[in-house]
Amino acid sequence: MNTTLSKNYEPGQVEESWYAHWEQKGYFRSKPDGRPPFTVVIPPPNVTGVLHMGHTLNETVQDVLVRHARMSGFNACWVPGSDHASIATEAKVVQMLEKEKGIKKSELSRPEFMKYAFEWKEKYGGIIYHQIKKLGCSVDWDRVSFTMDDHYYAAVIKVFVDLYEKGLIYRGARMINWDPSAQTALSDEEVEYRDIQGHLYYVRYQVTGTDEYITIATQRPETIMGDTAVCVNPTDERYAHLKGKTIIVPLVNREVPIIFDEYVDPAFGTGALKVTPAHDINDYNLGLKHGLPTIDTLNADGTLSAAAQVFVGMDRFEARKAAVAQLRAEGSLVKEEEYSTRLGFSQRTNAVVEPRISTQWFVQMRHFADLALEAVTSGEVKIHPEERFLATYKYWLENIKDWCISRQLWWGQRIPAWYDADGKFVVAATADEAIAKFKEQHNIDHSPLTIRQDEDVLDTWFSSWLWPIEVFNGITQPGNPDINYYYPTNVLVTGQDIIFFWVARMIMAGQEYKNQRPFEHVYFTGMVRDKQGRKMSKSLGNSPDLLDLIDRFGADAVRFGILISSPAGNDLLFDDSSCEQGRNFNNKLWNALKLVKMWEGRQATDGSIADSRLPFAVEWFGQRLAQVKAQVEDLYKGFRLSEALKTVYSLIWDDFCSWYLEWVKPGFEQPIDNAVYAKTIEYFSELMQLLHPFMPFITEEIYHQLAERTDDLCVKQFTKGAPADASVLAQGSLLQDAISALRDARVKNNLKPKDPVTASIQTDARSQFAPIAAILGKQVNAEVQFVDDAVPGAITVVLGTQKFYLSSEQAVDTGVQKEQLLKDLEYHRGFLASVEKKLGNERFVANAKPDVVDAERKKKKDAEEKIEAIEKSLALLG
Repeated sequence: MNTTLSKNYEPGQVEESWYAHWEQKGYFRSKPDGRPPFTVVIPPPNVTGVLHMGHTLNETVQDVLVRHARMSGFNACWVPGSDHASIATEAKVVQMLEKEKGIKKSELSRPEFMKYAFEWKEKYGGIIYHQIKKLGCSVDWDRVSFTMDDHYYAAVIKVFVDLYEKGLIYRGARMINWDPSAQTALSDEEVEYRDIQGHLYYVRYQVTGTDEYITIATQRPETIMGDTAVCVNPTDERYAHLKGKTIIVPLVNREVPIIFDEYVDPAFGTGALKVTPAHDINDYNLGLKHGLPTIDTLNADGTLSAAAQVFVGMDRFEARKAAVAQLRAEGSLVKEEEYSTRLGFSQRTNAVVEPRISTQWFVQMRHFADLALEAVTSGEVKIHPEERFLATYKYWLENIKDWCISRQLWWGQRIPAWYDADGKFVVAATADEAIAKFKEQHNIDHSPLTIRQDEDVLDTWFSSWLWPIEVFNGITQPGNPDINYYYPTNVLVTGQDIIFFWVARMIMAGQEYKNQRPFEHVYFTGMVRDKQGRKMSKSLGNSPDLLDLIDRFGADAVRFGILISSPAGNDLLFDDSSCEQGRNFNNKLWNALKLVKMWEGRQATDGSIADSRLPFAVEWFGQRLAQVKAQVEDLYKGFRLSEALKTVYSLIWDDFCSWYLEWVKPGFEQPIDNAVYAKTIEYFSELMQLLHPFMPFITEEIYHQLAERTDDLCVKQFTKGAPADASVLAQGSLLQDAISALRDARVKNNLKPKDPVTASIQTDARSQFAPIAAILGKQVNAEVQFVDDAVPGAITVVLGTQKFYLSSEQAVDTGVQKEQLLKDLEYHRGFLASVEKKLGNERFVANAKPDVVDAERKKKKDAEEKIEAIEKSLALLG
């Protein structure tokens, strides 16, 4: 404990030492014991960079919940880790190799590339973990997990084999989403649709052997070379005479049939549709229905293939320009016009996604969707805030599609499928198991058998859906002590943008492999946006660097700043000013500490000081503290953490610093009552305990500065006290209101704070004022007395039904008083009129709940009493 306190709080001097102390004490480590567990698994950040402000919010919320649980008697276990993020990380590694080493991926073997990828993981995983420590997160560092750890890899492979053997995984050629930049398949959920301004091109196709043309409207003229039909509606009389005819595809002069199908809307565009089965899901389905050939005119990298016949090797968007130019030159382009459309982009690379027919691995999702839907609709898993996300969750699961889980990458868990020279395959965890299955399933008895493993890896989400289970080795070592103790976890804190990618799928995996939910609660944080409302991103350059913020403001101030801005489940606007508010709060706490430390050694040595104001001040704040403790516990239960922080902030800033410390502060160089000093230290310590989950560093520091300690706040247990005394709280509120009103009256009447005055109280409830009269007099520098009648010539202050009269030797301008009283009278008359109107509404009185009607009647009575008191005061002024 330092004996000399700095002028302002210096976070850099205390944060690192306290975190090291907590780690050295092992406070964050968890082992199964007799206490109830409180388990949280960190949403593993991708090893593609550093934590952004969304992570900062997420980790802070989790730390608040974990610290609160640890201090509430739970065995808190918070598991940290990171995700390999196959598409994003491979793209970053490929860019790094080309930029820094001049190496292309194609020049490396798979093992060589994996070596560089793991080096990337070590570098950026280390940065992420350093940031988590700097933020003060109380994670169990002995349990760090990575989705490519050996045991985790084995778990993913085990699950794949199991689901395949259950018939829930299959391999087939389907129309999928293709990312030409990453050159891999994507699931439907990895495609982000945006409204863009494009062009619609009207192209005429000649009916074979005639001078007649059909005009087609298309957004993608570069796919014309893949057309294998033109389709019209069978009810469309404009085209009825063309049944059985063919048509010539421009650019490639291919003769294709004119087909008829109800799918085409005669009223849309020209009523005729070009059918390109290889490049549109609806066209693909039409092609299957009508037996049309499929011509894939695109290569994996988005350039035109040899099948296109023209513009071969040209990028798809350059080919679009070339196709338009040639169509125009041939006289086939009728017109072009601007057109608003929705286009799919890869969430990982931002490339425009291409529909493509490809042989991939899929999970049948109806079985899993039913499991995940039941878990939430039954209330087994509770979503917070429910009103925002439950309907969306249900809609997605009710309309789910099969999940494409194969990715054409090297970084990730390699699909455990094995092929022989003829293309036959088996699914097995190892090559030896595969050979045994080949011999069993295909009656192969010769040896040796040459097989090769599938080149693709699994979708990242196929590994992360096992996260709450396999961080405790629940797949690879089912029934081990950790999985039995810590699973299911208590709460998952995550962003709303991965409700389907991750949350729903973890519920599916939990139900499938543990036959129970993976967590009891899901708390969705909002998106972090800048003060202009834009989502924070590196591309916009509007996302601050976390370590820079911590260096400038301190970790506690950053935690305060992001939480105070964060209403439950809603997006939040964040800028540095909220961190400045946190820093100011730190300094407020520090100044309060310095004030209280000034009283140390100034306690009265000859017993308690006879001061009638002290017992009430001490009792009132004790009741106020009890009230807020109960409120904060309720807010924790509802995951309303921003409100909880604001409640504690107000208790400390307003009630403790602005009121309580002022009420008990001794006069200049006077000693302080022993009992009051002891209680003040006790209250300050309890406030730091209440605030600790939100701002752990400064609270631990102040806790130890207040007194010599043998314990640490980090693990100090909360205690439950008796409910707050409402009558004492009401007296405290009355005292605060009276002080504010009388100080305001002094200012308005030009009475300086040092000018002595007499405060006469006219009230029917003298017993309420008796315990607080001494504090009131000291706070407004007045001699307090009670009177039965109005005091002529005094300044009149009406507070509810109470009246105060300030008398001074100085002359008082009654005009100022009268003006204020008239304003108050006008306000209360207007308020009374609005209440009477509501009570005069028969429908309201008949339909409203009785307690609501009673409340309105009470408002009416109170307003009438206030009006009567003001009118009497005005009468005295003449």
